[in-house]
Amino acid sequence: MIFAHKSVLLNECIEALNVRQDGIYVDCTAGGGGHSSKILERLTSGLLVDIDKDIEALNVCKQRLGEKNVKYAHADFKDLDKVLTELQIDGVDGILADLGVSSYQIDNPERGFSYMAADAPLDMKMDVSQVLSAKDVVNTYDEYKLFSIIRDYGEEKFAKQIARNIVIERKQRVIATCGQLVQIIDKSVPYAARKNIGHPAKRTFQALRIEVNGELDGLDEFLRCAVTRLNSGGRIAVITFHSLEDRIVKHCFADLATDCVCPPYLPVCVCNHRTQGSLYNKKPILPGSDEITENSRSQSAKLRVFQKK
Repeated sequence: MIFAHKSVLLNECIEALNVRQDGIYVDCTAGGGGHSSKILERLTSGLLVDIDKDIEALNVCKQRLGEKNVKYAHADFKDLDKVLTELQIDGVDGILADLGVSSYQIDNPERGFSYMAADAPLDMKMDVSQVLSAKDVVNTYDEYKLFSIIRDYGEEKFAKQIARNIVIERKQRVIATCGQLVQIIDKSVPYAARKNIGHPAKRTFQALRIEVNGELDGLDEFLRCAVTRLNSGGRIAVITFHSLEDRIVKHCFADLATDCVCPPYLPVCVCNHRTQGSLYNKKPILPGSDEITENSRSQSAKLRVFQKK
C-alpha cells in the first residue's frame, strides 16, 4: 500500500517531546508513521505505543516500523487511557497527537474526504468500520441541524443557503458523491464573496468531516486524561489544523497551567484548583516558510506543548 504523507512540524515535535532513550512515548495518531519513526530512532530500551483509528494507517505503521520497541493499538486517540491500561502502562514520558487528516486519506478518492474528487463517494470516515458517513449526514440530518454543523464546525457564513440547497437537492435524488455536494455548495456561495476564501466547498467539507468523526467531542477530556498519564517532566504535544481544535487545546493547557482561580477579592483560596504543570510554549509553534513551500497543507498547523510538573 502506498501511504504518501509528509509529517507536519516533524523536527519541532521531536524537539518538544525531548525523547529519552529509555522513555515511554505514545503517538496517538500514528498515521503513516512519520513522527513515530523519528521517536523510535531515539529509543534504545524505551517503548513506543502507536495508536490509530484508521486500520489501513496502522498496518502501514507496522510494516514501516516493525515490532521492536513498539506496541500497536487500533483505537481512537481519545481511548488513550483504555489502551494504556490494557498494556499495563501506568505512566509515559511523552504523548503526541496530530489531529489533522493524513494526505493519504485526503488523496485516496475512495475515502471521500476531498472536494477535488468529483466521483468519490461521500464517506469521510477515519475509521472505515464505523457506520456514520458524510452521505448519511447530508441525506438524513434535518435542515437546521445541517445548518448548525456547517456554521459551527465549518465557520461558514453561507451555511443557511448551503443547508437549504442540500435539502432541496436530496428530495430529487440521493447526494452520494463529493462532486454532487460541491455543485450544491457552488451555487450556494455568491461569486462576489469568494475572494480570499479558497475553494468554496472547503469549510463545508471540514464541517462534515468533524461531525462524522466526532473530532471535537471529548477533546478536552482527552487532554486532561493524557496529562494525568504523564510522568513528572513528561510532555504532551498537540498539532491542530483549524481554530476550533486549537481553541480547545489552548484553553485546556492554560487551565492546567493555572493555580488558584478564585476571584481576587477572596482572602483565601477555596477553589482547590492546582496547576498540573506549565506551558512549553506560550504561543503556538508554527511551520516555517520552507515547510509551507514544500507542503502547503502544513500552512494552518499549530503546535502546542504542555509539560507535567
